Amino acid sequence: MAKPTITELANKITTEADAYAYFEGLRWPNGPVCPHCGNREKHYFLTPKSDTGRKTRTGAVTERRVWKCAQCRKQFSVITGTVFHGSKVSLRTWLFVVFEMAANKNGFAAREIERKYGVAPKTAWFMAHRIREAMANRAPGSLLVGTIVADETWIGGDPKNHHWKPIEPELLKPGHSRVRTDKTPVVSLVSVETGEVRSRVVADVTGRTLRKVIEQQVDIANSHLQTDAASAYLPVGREFLSHQSVAHERGEYVRDGVTTNRLEGYFAQMKRSIDGTHHHVSKVHLHRYVSEFDFRYSTCKDTDAVRMARLMGQTGGRRLRYRDV
Repeated sequence: MAKPTITELANKITTEADAYAYFEGLRWPNGPVCPHCGNREKHYFLTPKSDTGRKTRTGAVTERRVWKCAQCRKQFSVITGTVFHGSKVSLRTWLFVVFEMAANKNGFAAREIERKYGVAPKTAWFMAHRIREAMANRAPGSLLVGTIVADETWIGGDPKNHHWKPIEPELLKPGHSRVRTDKTPVVSLVSVETGEVRSRVVADVTGRTLRKVIEQQVDIANSHLQTDAASAYLPVGREFLSHQSVAHERGEYVRDGVTTNRLEGYFAQMKRSIDGTHHHVSKVHLHRYVSEFDFRYSTCKDTDAVRMARLMGQTGGRRLRYRDV
């Protein structure tokens, strides 16, 4: 697949009809699929009566390409049931924003979407979260297998730097002036063989919590585990084919191929991007930002075109309403 630039994409997609046709090629490479009944066999393209487009029930003219299923007899378009469903933003604009979010290593801030594409701040923010919803890994029953590296990090500011409010008493260690962190922990797992990373926002990093995250994402019985020397990994580590660790407190970071440096690098990139691009991320929405970085890291060897095509293929069945964000 070619490596299109944003300029080439703009030259190729000059109208809304072009945007629909382009999205159809990405989402339906083998022909339309009815989102209502799943029929893949026979559909009818409803040709507009006018060259300027078709009229909606409100009387407005639209260039939306509409299909009709021969089986359930319902109408649909390529955005029906996707994260773009019900949006008043043009699909042409959506495609440009999707391309930039998929291609930009450090992410794409909502304020930048607002400035570059002339949409309202809330619209830009919601567009970004819709795209992050499509980036999230939703493969049921798909488990990582092989050599798995596990590690955790904390996202957020240090309580001692919260100058705008007093430090909560529960964050102070008994008998000490040192402050406990109120950062949000994130646990990540990466496959050494495939490079795929999966992260989860968790409440704590106890052995029970880590085991729950790992067993949901990894084929434990057929995998090897690599971690740091944190004792919380010891119980679940016994269930793997092998569990090896490196002791950071002794200055050991690599030993015979055993290392957590892959995730250390991933965490460094994610934190720099959050700090430099987004500046602040709410705990409520952190899981969406984590999904975004997971997607780009897991597809880092793909071209921008392949990454965008994969993302477009994940937009179906993930309609996200503003009230649900």
